[in-house]
Amino acid sequence: MKRHLNTLFVTLEGAYLRKDGAAIEIRHEGETKLRVPLHNLDGIACFGWDISCSAALMAACADAKVALSFHTPHGKFLAASNGFASGNILLRREQYRRADHEPAAAAIARNMIAAKLANSRHVLLRASRDHGAKDPQRALALAQGADFIALRIQLLSRATGLDSIRGIEGDAATAYFASFPHLLTNQDPQIRMAGRSRRPPLDPINALLSFLYVLLMHDCRSALESCGLDSQCGFLHRDRPGRPSLALDLMEEFRPWLADRTALSLLNRRQLTSADFEIKESGAVLMKPDARKTVLHAWQERKQAEILHPFLDEKTTIGLLPQLQARLLARHLRGDLDAYPAFLAR
Repeated sequence: MKRHLNTLFVTLEGAYLRKDGAAIEIRHEGETKLRVPLHNLDGIACFGWDISCSAALMAACADAKVALSFHTPHGKFLAASNGFASGNILLRREQYRRADHEPAAAAIARNMIAAKLANSRHVLLRASRDHGAKDPQRALALAQGADFIALRIQLLSRATGLDSIRGIEGDAATAYFASFPHLLTNQDPQIRMAGRSRRPPLDPINALLSFLYVLLMHDCRSALESCGLDSQCGFLHRDRPGRPSLALDLMEEFRPWLADRTALSLLNRRQLTSADFEIKESGAVLMKPDARKTVLHAWQERKQAEILHPFLDEKTTIGLLPQLQARLLARHLRGDLDAYPAFLAR
C-alpha cells in the first residue's frame, strides 16, 4: 500500500516557488517562508493571482510525478504544469476506444453515477436518523429526498445511453440539493441555500462547495495521471478543450460523501460563519482568505482519516481513495476486472 502523501497549498500572494536541491522553497519579499522536501508531496496547488514558480521546479515536479496546478484565489482552475505523458500507451488507447463506444462508456458512467446517488442517499439517511428524535419534520424531508434518489437508482440500472444517465443524474442532483438545507443545523440566517449555483456562486454554501469541488478535482486529476490515464478523456462528461472530463467523472463518487460532508461539518460546527464570506456587487459570494485557510486545513485533516475500502477490503486513508479508484478503473480497462467497482460509502 502506498503511504499517504500530502498536497501543499500555497495561498500567499506574491509567493515565488523554486527548487532548492531536493526540496521546494517558498520565498516572499526576499525571505524564505517554507522549505519542504519534494518527496514528501504528491501535489502542489497554488491559489492566487500573483504566485509564480521556476522552470527548474516545474521540471522537478514532472520528474517526481508531483501535480502542480494554479487556481484563482477562489478556486477556479487556471492551469497545470505537466511533463511528458506517462503510462502505458496501450492503456490510453483502450481508454479512448471505450470513450468512443457509447455502450462501453455508458457501462462505466452508470456505475460511477450509481455510486454517486447511493452516496448522496447515504448522506441524507444518516442525517435523517440523527434528526429523527429532535426534529421529526426535518427527518421526514430528508427521508423523502432519499426515497426519490432510491427510485432514480432503480431507473439508472435500466439506462443504456449516456443521455439517459445524465438525465437521471440531473433529476437526482436537483432533489438532493433541494434537501440540502435540511442537513444544516447552523441557525445563521445568512447561511442558506436555494439550489445549486455556480459561476458565480450566489450564497455562502455554494461558494464553499465550489471551492471544495476544486480541491477534489485536483486530487482526482492527479490520481488518474499518476496511473497512466488521460484525465481529459471522460466517459460521462463530454470532451471540451482544457476540461479534465475523466477527473470530473471520477469525482462524482466522492462529491456527497467527502466534499459535501466536509462543508456541512464546517458550517454546522460554526467553524465558518456568514462573516467569512463577502458579497460582490454582481451578487457573487466569495470566501475570505482566512476562511479558505480554514477549509484547506479541514480538507487535509479529513483526508488523514482511515476507512475500510469496500471493494479491496483493506484499510486506507480517505486521501488515497482517488488513487485507489483510478487504479481500479485502469484494471478494468486492461481487462483484469469485468466491471468498474465504483466507491460506495458504508
